[in-house]
Amino acid sequence: MSVLGLATAMVLCSTLTFGQGNGWLKAKGKVIVDGSGKTFILRGMGFGGWMLQEGYMFRVGGIGQQYHIRQKIAELVGEERTSRFYDDWLRFHTTKTDIDSLAAWGFNSVRLPMHYGLYTLPIEAEPVADRNTWLQKGFEMTDSLLAWCKAHHMYLILDLHAAPGGQGNDLNISDRDPAKPSLWDSEANRKKVIALWRKLAQRYADEPAIGGYDIINEPNWGFDDPQDTRGTKEKNNRPLRTLMTQITAAIREVDKKHIIIIEGNGFGNNYNGIFPLWDSNMVLSFHKYGNFNTEASIQNFLNWRDRYNVPLWLGESGENSNTWFTQAIQLVETHNIGWCWWQLKKMGINNPLEIKVTSSYQMLLDYWLNNGRKPSPEEAQRALNEWLENIKIQNNIYHKDVIDAMFRQVRSSGTMPFKEHRISNGSVVEAVDYDLGRQGYAYKDNDTCSYHYVSPPVRTAGNKGHAYRNDGVDIQADSLGYDVFSIEDGEWLQYTVDVVTPGAYDITFVMASGGNTGMFTLLCNDNLVAANIAADSTVIVKNIRLAAGRQQLKVVADKGGFNFSGMSFKMSP
Repeated sequence: MSVLGLATAMVLCSTLTFGQGNGWLKAKGKVIVDGSGKTFILRGMGFGGWMLQEGYMFRVGGIGQQYHIRQKIAELVGEERTSRFYDDWLRFHTTKTDIDSLAAWGFNSVRLPMHYGLYTLPIEAEPVADRNTWLQKGFEMTDSLLAWCKAHHMYLILDLHAAPGGQGNDLNISDRDPAKPSLWDSEANRKKVIALWRKLAQRYADEPAIGGYDIINEPNWGFDDPQDTRGTKEKNNRPLRTLMTQITAAIREVDKKHIIIIEGNGFGNNYNGIFPLWDSNMVLSFHKYGNFNTEASIQNFLNWRDRYNVPLWLGESGENSNTWFTQAIQLVETHNIGWCWWQLKKMGINNPLEIKVTSSYQMLLDYWLNNGRKPSPEEAQRALNEWLENIKIQNNIYHKDVIDAMFRQVRSSGTMPFKEHRISNGSVVEAVDYDLGRQGYAYKDNDTCSYHYVSPPVRTAGNKGHAYRNDGVDIQADSLGYDVFSIEDGEWLQYTVDVVTPGAYDITFVMASGGNTGMFTLLCNDNLVAANIAADSTVIVKNIRLAAGRQQLKVVADKGGFNFSGMSFKMSP
């Protein structure tokens, strides 16, 4: 089944609120409303990696910014082939089918992280100083994306992710070259940002499908104290406020209708000195990663919303486990706050689409990062061509568990089969194909989230193996596929099965104890059917009676310390 077909089967989109067919979005008091004046909850996805490659998305974080990645590619295949590679990248990475899939899954909006270099020249390359050369590539890409969104009544939010000169000390998120003047060090760069936003606003002034303008992504800069490289301690933020008011004024010269979205310093969260606000159609964005999903974690933003009568938007979040996703979305939607996840696709499991890591790509990684053999130009080109094929949605790995966690599990604690398990003589159920659902309902794991921005530090990882699924269950690749490992006392997995041939079965459990004395129990519909079973390498539990129809089997680790690969079913003699 195709990605889109799976998506359609996963989500009943009619239960969700859709987009720009309802007219212009507007800030009204503490909420965003649509054209009819009804509260509108943005449920969006960020398209990181398309216009701007961040190294971690492709396991080349050690190389650094996009311009460094480009240099590494050019060293292998030459500048001409590198230019073709990036042209193809922009053509293949995000297509209409990606938007079709998002709509089928239930999203009503898209956030486009823009690289200014696709819209205008850098200041040092301008033929005439203080003039702006406009490039058609970025505008044409935006037009195409807008058309795809409009076909599904989805909103498109424009996000300046890489500003001229770069807006922070995190170099990767803005493709910043620290040898050149930053946005904050250069008046020419700031003038270019203002001019770019005026140009965009002029182009899209009459487009209700544009949900808003996210004018500067994640500033992170110590204005008063250069040692505050993340900008989290800044008390005044005067240069940031000044630039945002100037951008707003330029936009309002040509566009009176669209929401203007602002982000504080410290990666969008430090609003010291930003108030009072200067426009009546404005939204405060905040970003949330790796902290607890408690009311306290967003209380500062709720306070600002209430004090200044302004809507909030969780403009970026994600990069965690399914449990964390469900909890975070529940938290913000309870307060009528919309959200946008980061991001649609990369090399990894905690996003809807995973880009495959092939042996040819691994060859590039080994050379670039691990002192491996240098590939020939022909080998490198083949690897790049394969990489380009694998960024296409039809070649991505679809993680339906992620989508389920972001939509159905937010609203329901019910479980669903991850795969169809039809039980008859000779059937096999893989251990990693346990049910879809929340922690405590489809499975129980003692470590379900990654917390990395909490104090005191909490050392958790979610899925320790970072493979196959994004739940808390620890899954690793093995020689035959995948298995569940690092099983701890009290953890369990549930499997919904359809028994085609009722009767007594001998069930063989494939496990690996590693010399440990693990024990497990088997339940059927929460009724005990076998207990105190030693988790040896191959365990046969005999004469288990299964009635016809849908049943739920649960494998409970009474004592952990073993791995679990799967179970096979054979009719008892």
